[in-house]
Amino acid sequence: MALSAFDATHNFVVSYGYNLPFDRLGGPGMLIRGWQISGITRFSTGLPVTLIEADDNSLLGTFFTGPIPLPIDTPNVTGASLSIGDPRKGPYFNPAAFVQETIGQLGNSRRRFFHGPGVNNWDVALLKDTHITERLDLQFRAEFFNLFNHVQFTNVQGNINAGSAFGNAQAALAPPHWPAVR
Repeated sequence: MALSAFDATHNFVVSYGYNLPFDRLGGPGMLIRGWQISGITRFSTGLPVTLIEADDNSLLGTFFTGPIPLPIDTPNVTGASLSIGDPRKGPYFNPAAFVQETIGQLGNSRRRFFHGPGVNNWDVALLKDTHITERLDLQFRAEFFNLFNHVQFTNVQGNINAGSAFGNAQAALAPPHWPAVR
């Protein structure tokens, strides 16, 4: 058995808004009233790492070409610790935990059995509403996407034939696209 390619075991998303109670401090009402903080925070596990062997060592005719043929060759598990780590500091998992399959035999590793790097994202807005006249309001708004600047990685390389890239995160997710100012 293996995990689904799009398995997200844990996914916590919360959106929030809070009126800051600065008016209780006293002082000029127009300056201290109307402040709010809002945001969306997400923590989730990454997608499962798909382990493949892009060759035909099994001699079943499953050479990796384009769309994934089934069955696809998988590496052998060595018994070494998987040692999931920080993708910023080196391989996400221990590449020595896997070796290429023996010629003429299928590898003994499951295709997907652990998750890649997850998401830790905070999008936060600070705003102030000011009532100018009966018909006119003014809003100051500052928005912060990925407030704590955590790198959100794409999945890691699971092809044992990828050389030194095997086990490493290959890219970061693109930052949010802000509207163009015109």
